[in-house]
Amino acid sequence: MAQRFLNTVAPVPPQRFPVPPSSTQIRGPFPGPPPGGPGPGYSAARPGYSGASIPMGGMMPPRPPPGQGTPYGSSLQRPMAPQGPSKRPPPLDPRAPVQKGDYSSKKKKKQAEKVLPQKVRDLVPESQAYMDLLAFERKLDATIMRKRLDIQEALKRPMKQKRKLRIFISNTFYPPKEPTETEEGAMASWELRVEGRLTDDSKADPNKVKRKFSSFFKSLVIELDKDLYGPDNHLVEWHRTQTTQETDGFQVKRPGDKNVRCTILLLLDYQPLQFKLDSRLARLLGVHTQTRPVIIAALWQYIKTHRLQDSHEREFINCDKYLEQIFACPRMKFAEIPQRLNPLLHPPDPIVINHLISVEGAEQKKTACYDIEVEVDDTLKSQMNNFLLSTASQQEIQSLDSKIHETVETINQLKTNREFFLSFAKDPQQFITRWLMSQTRDLKTMTDVVGNPEEERRCEFYVQPWTNEAVCRYFYTKLQQKRAELEQALGIRTN
Repeated sequence: MAQRFLNTVAPVPPQRFPVPPSSTQIRGPFPGPPPGGPGPGYSAARPGYSGASIPMGGMMPPRPPPGQGTPYGSSLQRPMAPQGPSKRPPPLDPRAPVQKGDYSSKKKKKQAEKVLPQKVRDLVPESQAYMDLLAFERKLDATIMRKRLDIQEALKRPMKQKRKLRIFISNTFYPPKEPTETEEGAMASWELRVEGRLTDDSKADPNKVKRKFSSFFKSLVIELDKDLYGPDNHLVEWHRTQTTQETDGFQVKRPGDKNVRCTILLLLDYQPLQFKLDSRLARLLGVHTQTRPVIIAALWQYIKTHRLQDSHEREFINCDKYLEQIFACPRMKFAEIPQRLNPLLHPPDPIVINHLISVEGAEQKKTACYDIEVEVDDTLKSQMNNFLLSTASQQEIQSLDSKIHETVETINQLKTNREFFLSFAKDPQQFITRWLMSQTRDLKTMTDVVGNPEEERRCEFYVQPWTNEAVCRYFYTKLQQKRAELEQALGIRTN
């Protein structure tokens, strides 16, 4: 048995270990363990290092026979390395080439990952230009984000611009026709047409869809001479409904051979709704027709200018003589303003056009033009929407960011290679020693090996004071196991 023990722990003859060729993945430089061996908290695994890719053929010593491996434990057997796949997945190799396209499935890279290490900046002074660009990019990103928020806030408010709508009112007279053998006779009649378009539509993009004339109005009323057409046939009305089909104009045809005076009432379709103020409040605020928020803002400006807010109870307003006449109260709360404004807000006045329908000149078209101001959506609003919804630039930026991350990671890998080979060139013997020790620790961590195989393969490890006690414990445990087996076989129960 002694001879077998000595044969087991005899030193292993020296074997050749792999030298770092170009095809072998080698990690380093690796600092050696602290003086006195690895202590608590010392880990063999280091950033940028993995022992999984180092071929260790010939480096592992033979294992001692069962019962002669560990100083403590009931069976004194060192756990064997798993024969199948390891319980733990092998650590990823950070030096492996990065595959393009992996960034699409990962989270967005942080800004800090673009920063070059300080050692690289010291070695390459030109890299300071890249760091300056990185700082400028951070400022630019912050500016763009702030502008995006400003645009989002601006889009919540109505963005309107005033445009000129040119209205064409034309009439044509058709004289009476005598009946013939082939055609029937016809009475004298006239035709009135109301059309219009924006004055600068002709200069706009020809591919742009033009807005229909009826879309500018909520209602249109044509009032003819009541004496000529009677009380039941002198009004022609059009009112917008939810199912209204937009048109480019309106047409009215009536019999008659006399000049007709007519009144055309056009009520603009304000979006958002606008109201006409009471005449007294309009003179006080200098606002005639506006939206409700603008009217309330003008009233608040008047209150601040004249210091009508109560100095002690800030939610109250002390009305001056003008507001007291309008609102019929000496004092009111801020929350009461919208309710008290309702009786003072009226529908806006329609646009009134007086026109003469002339019947002089047979089948001659007579046209009159009128220009009115209308509010249309600002074209800048659509551009803002397109800017917020555009993803083309974002995709291009993400693609460039991916390339930057790949380049920085490649630079970090080259920096690690440089430090590795510099350390090897400075002291090859000490470097290889530290490298082998680090590889051994990593391999032990990966294979769940307990103990220190490097020490256990030497005979001095077993000539220590603890060996006698360990052997006694081993035999005592074996005796207890045999005794339990015999008692179980004989059916002897022990308390």
